[in-house]
Formats: sequence, C-alpha cells, structure tokens
Amino acid sequence: MKIKNKKSKIITVCRECFKTFNEKKEFCNKCYSANLVSNNEIENLNIAHVDCDAFYAAIEKRDNPKYKNFPIIIGGGKRGVVATACYIARTRGVKSAMPMYKALKLCPDAIIIKPNMQKYKKASKVINNLMKEITPLVEPLSLDEAFLDLSGTSRLHKKIPAVLLAELSKKIQKKVGISVSIGLSYNKFLSKICSDIDKPRGFSIINRLEAQSFLKDKPVEVIWGVGNTLKNRLNNDGIRTIGQIREMDCSELIVKYGSIGSHIHKLSNAEDTREIKPFRKVKSISHETTFEKDTNDEVFLKKILWSLCEKVSDRAKEKGLGGSTINLKIKTKDFKLISRSITIEEPTQIAEIIFQTSKLLLFREIKKNKFRLLGVGLSNLKDSEICDLYDLINTNSNKEKNIEFAIDAIRDRPVSYTHLTLPTNREV
Repeated sequence: MKIKNKKSKIITVCRECFKTFNEKKEFCNKCYSANLVSNNEIENLNIAHVDCDAFYAAIEKRDNPKYKNFPIIIGGGKRGVVATACYIARTRGVKSAMPMYKALKLCPDAIIIKPNMQKYKKASKVINNLMKEITPLVEPLSLDEAFLDLSGTSRLHKKIPAVLLAELSKKIQKKVGISVSIGLSYNKFLSKICSDIDKPRGFSIINRLEAQSFLKDKPVEVIWGVGNTLKNRLNNDGIRTIGQIREMDCSELIVKYGSIGSHIHKLSNAEDTREIKPFRKVKSISHETTFEKDTNDEVFLKKILWSLCEKVSDRAKEKGLGGSTINLKIKTKDFKLISRSITIEEPTQIAEIIFQTSKLLLFREIKKNKFRLLGVGLSNLKDSEICDLYDLINTNSNKEKNIEFAIDAIRDRPVSYTHLTLPTNREV
C-alpha cells in the first residue's frame, strides 16, 4: 500500500467491507455503509486496545438466544456482587462490582446467571489467537481485553492497522459470536480511553494533534492510576480536570502527592511510554467466595477455607509457581474489607501449608465479627523449582508434601514434582 501525505491527508476506512479512501467520506462507495472511521493520522497510529462488549453477558446471550431482549446480570446470587451486566441492565444503573441486592433493586426483572469461567476462558482463547494472527505483540489485561502493538504490520499484511482492526472485529463476531469495541492511538493510555468512548461496537481514534484538547475537560479519575483516594485528594485541592493537572508544574505535583505526581503529569500531557508486554508476569494467585448468610461458624469457615486453599494450590501447580506470602481476605457483614498476610520462610504451592497458615490468620479475626466473604491467595511468587524444597529436619512437613503430591498423581493432575512416598490421613 502506498502512503501519501501522511501528515495531513484524511484516510477513511469502511468497517464493513474494509475499503480505504484518501478523503473524508460519509458513506462507503463500495458497500454503501455509513459505518466508517476517519482520521488524518490514521496511518501512523499503531497502539490499540480491544475490549469485548459486556463479555460474560454477551457469551450467555450468544448461547441462549431467548435472553436477547432481557436484562442479564452475571454474578453469584443475592449476596454476591455483579461480575458484569448486559447493556440493557446497564441502562437501569447496574454496574460491575455492585452488590447484587442493589442491582436487583435497580433491575428487579433481571435474569441472574452464575459465571461459567470455563466457557468464558474458551471464548477468550479464540479471541486471543485471532489477535495473534495480526501481531505477536498482544498484552492481555483480562479475559475480555488486550492491548495490541501493530507497529510494522502494514508492511507484513499490506494493510494499515485500522483495516486490520476492523477485520479483527468482524472475525470475532463471526467466530465467537460477540462484539468488541476498539480504541486506536499512539500510546496505551489513550487507546484504552478510546475503546470506551462509543460502546458497544465502537471504534474510536485519538491522534497526536487532538490528544491534549480531548483530555482537557476529562475528570481526573480518567487517568490510569488515579483511584478514589487520589481523586478525592485532588478534588479537595480544587483539581477536577486533567487540564488543571497539565497546567501545574510537575515539581509542585510531586511535592503535594509524591512520585505519583510525575506520573499523572505525564499522562495529563498525553505522554505514556509503557510498552506492550506480551507476557504479563503473574503477581498473585487467589480465590474467594461470598456466603449466602453472614457467619463466623468455625467448622463451616474451615471447610470453605480448605476448599479455597485447594483451588489456589491447583492453580499454582498449573502455572508452575508458588508463593512465599499467604494472604487472607475477609469482608464483614457491614462490607468492611480486612486483609491479612504472613510471609513464610520457603515459597509453597502446597494446599496444606496454605491452609494451616491462612487458618491462623482467620482465627485471629473469627470471634470479632461475622463474615460475608472469604478469600485466600499467594503472592511473592517464585518458580516451582525453588518451592517446597525438602526439609531434612522437618519430617512432618515432608509427609504433608508427599501426601499432596500422591493425591495429585491419583487425580492425574499436572504437578511439579514426582518424588512421592506413602500418604497418611489428613484432617481439615
């Protein structure tokens, strides 16, 4: 493809038939579609963010056409939280992470569906493979979104990135049966903002010339890294828009807010030097569950804790990892979040060790309050080759390790070790 007048000439791409025009168009001359995207820097923009539209809910509607015109909420029962909601439910005010009881007040006729993670992971894998057909530089953020670096793809595929992305959107719709929204820009910060502008089925672009004016009146919480705490601090200081941050000296922001001041100043100027990293390092492995009734019953909580520890252990072995910090997460009946952790001498992936350690943390809190949620996890992750090394002094520890590996072998699970001895009974 010949590139002409890169700096000034507007290029238009038809999202239906993928034809390109060297001018601004209202409709496609080939297929007569008005589903077009135009920009005068479109050939020079190569950082994209692809975000599935209401992913879990879209998969459920795909598999159950009778749900098409009904509000769908994916979540864990009346006392859980909303994992995601379809756009019909969102128009009623339902949002992700909202307590289920609040969601049901806003949308009492919603159909509640428990998450089917295996199904969602399967769809996510297909989407990820379609992305990798375009570029190897794919950085998944979760099951339903990813960054793509399309630098050099024009030469390889003989098509500009915008055309490749339009084709990708169509392929995902055809092969997976759901829609995606796309953001295209020159850095990660802006491309992620773009993908959220015109959902669902959106395709938005921000180029270098318009970036600062686009950001000027946006609220400070749009900036990546600005959570509720920093947002409130900025607002209390009279800083509510990104444009106000840009007008301040970087040194003043650092004095007031610490090192994050430099970060938000750069992003307010539409500067983001983060690269696309195809292999994101796993930082933690965790599982949690929400109870139907608030409880501090020791027997019940021990059983749930053991089940969670087994799941964490299984995932750790699957990924070839172990952790030296064991974390406990509790949410009380009044929604107060409590986090506790213990760092042990040797990184582990053994369920029994995770259980016994997290049980100590749990029992310190168990008499203080009733709980609605319990979670356990591993962090400070290490490769499995240096986890649970045999201790010649602590023979009891060796027994527990051998027991667990023997059970894994019986279940035909993938494990990191094969040195097994005869197991003994284990009591939870």
